Amino acid sequence: MTETRVPSRVFPAAKQDADAAAHNISTPQTESPAYRLAFQDMDFLLREDLRPVRFQLELLKTQLILEEAHIGSTFVFYGSARIPEPAKAQALLDMATDDKSRRIAERLVAKSKYYDMARELAQLCSNFPRDEAGRRHFVVCSGGGPSIMEAANRGAADVHAESIGLNIVLPHEQAPNPYVTPALSTQFHYFALRKMHFLLHARALAAFPGGFGTFDELFELLTLIQTGKVAPIPVLLFGREFWERVVNFDALVEEGVVSERDLGIFRYVDSAAEGWRVVQEFYRERDGKAPR
Repeated sequence: MTETRVPSRVFPAAKQDADAAAHNISTPQTESPAYRLAFQDMDFLLREDLRPVRFQLELLKTQLILEEAHIGSTFVFYGSARIPEPAKAQALLDMATDDKSRRIAERLVAKSKYYDMARELAQLCSNFPRDEAGRRHFVVCSGGGPSIMEAANRGAADVHAESIGLNIVLPHEQAPNPYVTPALSTQFHYFALRKMHFLLHARALAAFPGGFGTFDELFELLTLIQTGKVAPIPVLLFGREFWERVVNFDALVEEGVVSERDLGIFRYVDSAAEGWRVVQEFYRERDGKAPR
């Protein structure tokens, strides 16, 4: 008796119809923008009233890429795009033309050690083993840009591990740093959705010295943990001297605008080994299991 096989689908796949549409007979009707398939009509997709659809697409694309790459969790790295690696730091001083620029260059040179710290931390977390389901954990995730972000992706590449880069379109020309895994290099239009993707899979986060962007991303997570919108994860602030100089957290407590226990949301650390130890201890004390 011949086995009856039920077809998996009866409608053509979207790609099939897209290919067929590309070979339409040319007529006034087929040449009109109205005749384009909706999902191939860029003018339509870029309309102002299609913003909710673009939100969904931007959220979904990166999510599917990470799921298909079997990424169970990430270790997110925030930090300045202006801190050079130590080998290139002297060039900043050489370019200084006055006392003010020289003082700033000297401070950036002093902070170049954080490039090496980020790179070392990325090496450590990238060696974390897969879980029973074959998913990878503590996969390095950065904004995909230069400096601290580059150091994070570079550290993963040092140990032959894949890493994620969540880049964003900016008015000035830019490109992902060369250490991001190409298949895990994504680009965003919406800052809000990019920040959401930073945190959806994050099970640890390291914030190195940085500016407005670093503050924006870091304080969003601190707020989410403080308000109970997300469960606590290890939040590491690298460089106590920097953070205590630029943010007076104790003054916020003294002013009564945050509680003293809120300062326990994060930990100051001053080395990659210390930071990785804090992350391991956090999960060991919580339930003794790998992050999920």
